[in-house]
Amino acid sequence: MIFIYRLFQLFVAFPVMLVISVLAALVTTIGCTLGSAHFWGYYPPMVWSRLMCWFFLLPVKVEGKSRLNPSSSYVFVANHQGAYDIFLIYGFIGRNFKWMMKKSIRRIPLFGKACESAKHIFVDKSGPKAIQHTYDQARQILRNGTSLVVFPEGSRSFTGHMASFRRGAFQLANELGLSVVPVTIDGSFDVLPRQKGFGFLSWHTLRLIIHDPIEPAEKGQDNVRQTMEKSYNVIMNALPARHQGFVENPDQ
Repeated sequence: MIFIYRLFQLFVAFPVMLVISVLAALVTTIGCTLGSAHFWGYYPPMVWSRLMCWFFLLPVKVEGKSRLNPSSSYVFVANHQGAYDIFLIYGFIGRNFKWMMKKSIRRIPLFGKACESAKHIFVDKSGPKAIQHTYDQARQILRNGTSLVVFPEGSRSFTGHMASFRRGAFQLANELGLSVVPVTIDGSFDVLPRQKGFGFLSWHTLRLIIHDPIEPAEKGQDNVRQTMEKSYNVIMNALPARHQGFVENPDQ
């Protein structure tokens, strides 16, 4: 079965999804340029992400959508198991949002331009002023009623385990009085672990668990620390036992 699945990927799924990926990037870029980035920056990538899961025959299970208030903005924080985290969140979280992503993604041909056109936030760590500009962008987006999705680890896992969280997303939520929603991703590492070069996908169920929002308490660094620690523990405890426990990520 593994051999047949790999043949299907090589001769059917990869060629078809390459074409669809290029089309999605072009539609996003053109749509955002001529129209609303709020619409074109979310719906074409959402459809593309679902197809990336369905066309590779990957089962997707989503839990906890009913925990969210449709009229509220949130800061979603998720563990970062692998490349398929992007498709799982974009396709199935069910909220219009902006990513906070690595600056290096802007350099990816076609897709970097699509992300820029969609008004996603590129994290620039080149200096204090650049970092401040990044957070100013995020504040503006959150004030306008759009949610934000962040991987607080800052980099994909090499092992499927979680590394440490950074404070930036929690600091933003604290300043603006917004709820933080922990999100557990499971299965992405099993589908496509971090590697160099081309790799076949492995068939595995993808799980997206949306936890209860953590409501803002009193503003201050204690609240930032407590929200970050609670989010980390909630996400960690929902992972299967084989992926629980802290493992340092040298790429952080």
